[in-house]
Amino acid sequence: MDILQLIDRLEELFNEAKAVPFTHNVVVDEDRMLELIDQMRIAIPDEVKKAQQVVAQRDRVMAQAQEEANRTLSLAREKADQLAQKDTLVQEAQRRAEQILAQGRADAEATRVDADNYVIETLIQLQEQLSRLANQVNNGIRTVQEDQMRKSPGSQPPPSMTEKIGKQ
Repeated sequence: MDILQLIDRLEELFNEAKAVPFTHNVVVDEDRMLELIDQMRIAIPDEVKKAQQVVAQRDRVMAQAQEEANRTLSLAREKADQLAQKDTLVQEAQRRAEQILAQGRADAEATRVDADNYVIETLIQLQEQLSRLANQVNNGIRTVQEDQMRKSPGSQPPPSMTEKIGKQ
């Protein structure tokens, strides 16, 4: 299941929760919430796999760009050799060959830059999604812990997820 769908289900769970009178707190179904959190833990590796696929795709695009650049350079050299064989056109052939080589290099570089930009944008979007998800999960955990503390005064609250993460 897509991570965004799981987030929507978590939000739906909070929207369906019963309000505690005279507070801004709600009571949520603990089993459903824990089930959603487990599903999110399973879904996150899928998002990481997607990011790895994006990086692999970028590498393929870069390899194709390099291959195309090599073909262009090869064609340019062949063309330059053909033109150089003609006495009256030697200077023109050299100029044209340099243009073709420069264009091939520029095309290859532009393709590499486009591929890198695509990967950066995709990874930034994934990072933002993961950050939002982590914030929502932390808020959910904090809400449940606060609810537990209110239900059983005097007991020590369990360490929060952010405390556990900070210790690692």
